[in-house]
Amino acid sequence: MYSAEAAGGSTLSFPILTALVLVPALGGILTILTSNRRPESTKFVALVASTVTAGLSIWLLSSFETADAGFQFVSRHPWIRDWGIGWHVGVDGISLFLVVLTGLLFPLVIAGIDPHHDHKRYLGWMLVLEAGVMGSFISLDLFLFFLFFEIVLVPMYFLIGGWGYDQRIYAATKFFLYTMFGSAFMLVGIIATAVLAKNSLGYVTFDLVELAEGAEFAASTGRWLFMAFAIAFAVKVPLFPLHTWLPDAHTQAPTGGSVILAGVLLKLGTYGFLRFGLYLFPEASVWARPLFLTLAVVGILWGAIAATMQKDLKRLVAYSSVAHLGFIILGTFAFTSQAITGGVMQMVNHGISTGALFLLVGMIYERRQTREISQLKGLQSVAPIFAAAFMIVMLSSIGVPGLNGFVGEFLILIGSFGNARWWVVVGATGVILAALYLLWAYQRVFHGEPDEENKSFAELRPREGMLLLAFIAPIVFTGVFPKPMLDRIEPSVKALVTHVETNTGRTLEFEKKEIAPVEHSDVHSDTEKHDTEKSDSEGHGG
Repeated sequence: MYSAEAAGGSTLSFPILTALVLVPALGGILTILTSNRRPESTKFVALVASTVTAGLSIWLLSSFETADAGFQFVSRHPWIRDWGIGWHVGVDGISLFLVVLTGLLFPLVIAGIDPHHDHKRYLGWMLVLEAGVMGSFISLDLFLFFLFFEIVLVPMYFLIGGWGYDQRIYAATKFFLYTMFGSAFMLVGIIATAVLAKNSLGYVTFDLVELAEGAEFAASTGRWLFMAFAIAFAVKVPLFPLHTWLPDAHTQAPTGGSVILAGVLLKLGTYGFLRFGLYLFPEASVWARPLFLTLAVVGILWGAIAATMQKDLKRLVAYSSVAHLGFIILGTFAFTSQAITGGVMQMVNHGISTGALFLLVGMIYERRQTREISQLKGLQSVAPIFAAAFMIVMLSSIGVPGLNGFVGEFLILIGSFGNARWWVVVGATGVILAALYLLWAYQRVFHGEPDEENKSFAELRPREGMLLLAFIAPIVFTGVFPKPMLDRIEPSVKALVTHVETNTGRTLEFEKKEIAPVEHSDVHSDTEKHDTEKSDSEGHGG
């Protein structure tokens, strides 16, 4: 089970998690206060704020206690005492790499992508968005999480509506209405959870750890509360059939907005299912398992088929996100440590690979002023380095061994096969379809003889190459050597699985069966072998 206390919190007195929220928030305010006559000073302030945040996230990663399954770097202060609301933040292996990804992605977007107009407001909204995403990933108070979860909507709405393409207002409004619809259910669920938990706790609190570890709900009550949260997260992921806002938002958003949306915003939904679904309502999560496994598989197939039919390259990548995120939900509701670990890893991998794809599509649009696949042909012969970069990122998204996408998908599929066999069999066809639509798109865009308009397609510039290298390096490193990530993710995931077992009164027999091959797997650490043997007496040994 989780503990509110953690070694990391006691060894690092500096409130690093609070700083991860305050630095970009203050940077956004300072950016707005800069002079319109000096756009270079505006970008300098934004770069400093985002770079400091990136440095703090790396410091967080380096100080993280690998073997500690609990929340680390905990900061807890009362806010509204009568309602039990407080500033309670912390990270564990499940949220750690999402925080690091957020910290590193924003300075890359700010430094490498030009908004073309109104830099001050654009950069200000970007930093506010970063503060909101950071707050969402570290919040351990339901009210605090809801606050940051909603803050994220505002800057993203203005980024799409102010710097997007022709139908940007429609896409921004659709994005806002869909996500607000889901958030309304979550707000009702949060209030009801806190009020109903008073019957077992004796007091009102919005503290996630206190509610998850101490509150008791009747089975029917817990299921209703879980579904209130689940609707909000299903919209944010998005899960089929609530996904229709995503292709429009991605297609009409500016390149920077698409990179951030794919990289971290969609992960608020997948992360929410783990942190506020399985942890807070374990019995209801097991009860709802068939539904979400089915929706995940339908999303995988629907997203892949829809992507194959797209004529717009950016819209194709957008539908591919629907399919890839379906794999994460499949791993989440498999309820095995192997599958959930793969799902957490795939959240980060998808953010890197799909973010890079949107970046490359944006570069194509800057050069050709079109994203229509039929208008692009033979780019490989005139820009071979650009084509090579696109190929590496595309293969990562497909899940080719040796690149990061393979590790996450492999763990999800092999970890889910024991107890969700037929869902896995059907969902695995999405891997084949991904190869189909991405390779076919690559063939049409980069192969063949270029026509007159494409002969002038510019090769990758040094600045663009450095930006892409920041994405390609972790794609290759994680694909070849995933151990550092797995070592930090697995203890928290195992604690979550134990929590679900304890609170549902079920011994997950499929968990026992999966441990044995894990001990001999090349992608798992020696540390896990030791932990597996140690936990044998608790019902988790192989």
